Amino acid sequence: MRAIFGRADIAALPELTYKPSPAEAVAEVAGEPLALLPERLAYWPREAVLIVADAHFGKPATVRAAGVAAPRGTTADNLERLDAALARTRASRIAFLGDFLHPQRGRAPGTLEALAAWRARHPRLALVLVRGSHDARSGDPPAALGCNVVGEPCGLGPFALRHEPGEVAGAYALAGHVHPSFTVRGRANETHRVPCFWFGPRWGILPAFGDFTASAPIVPAPQDRVFVVADDRVQAA
Repeated sequence: MRAIFGRADIAALPELTYKPSPAEAVAEVAGEPLALLPERLAYWPREAVLIVADAHFGKPATVRAAGVAAPRGTTADNLERLDAALARTRASRIAFLGDFLHPQRGRAPGTLEALAAWRARHPRLALVLVRGSHDARSGDPPAALGCNVVGEPCGLGPFALRHEPGEVAGAYALAGHVHPSFTVRGRANETHRVPCFWFGPRWGILPAFGDFTASAPIVPAPQDRVFVVADDRVQAA
């Protein structure tokens, strides 16, 4: 299993002591503390890397191209959330766990221009995409984004990064693809289905980062850990 980042990226890592905000949760995974951020992504302080699943940039444009009403401005909103996470963590690298762009119609000029402008604001940020199910149809990101694209799984310390969940011998797998959600109860005993992080003994699944994505309710086993994202904070379920 190849390493996801190269020697040059590792040499450029800053010396950081990360203090999670009150809105974040910290889960020990494979012996390492992972900060679970309300922006629906994870941060591994030891390697200064953000781990992002299922961005689906351009999905609303794909839906509109099919004649279905969809919100505008989601790419800008998603990139603002990513900027907020970068500013707070001072991460120097991002690993995308597949489904970076939605299929071909998602490559709308407005989406690509927004991504190019975002990249111009972060020229030294190391980006890696582990190809996912939609990436096969949408194609790799534009070369100008400077994103290294690799197959799954790829190694990152004790972790194996992949798009679709599954065990990897000798590593703890972190994946996306499922868009997991969990049902919680509100103050009036009403129920809400919210995004969640889901950690089993051998693998963990991150929530979909992108807005306007469907979700799948999960049924965790007794030994699994679930952290929900609700009211702009992450907490154990």
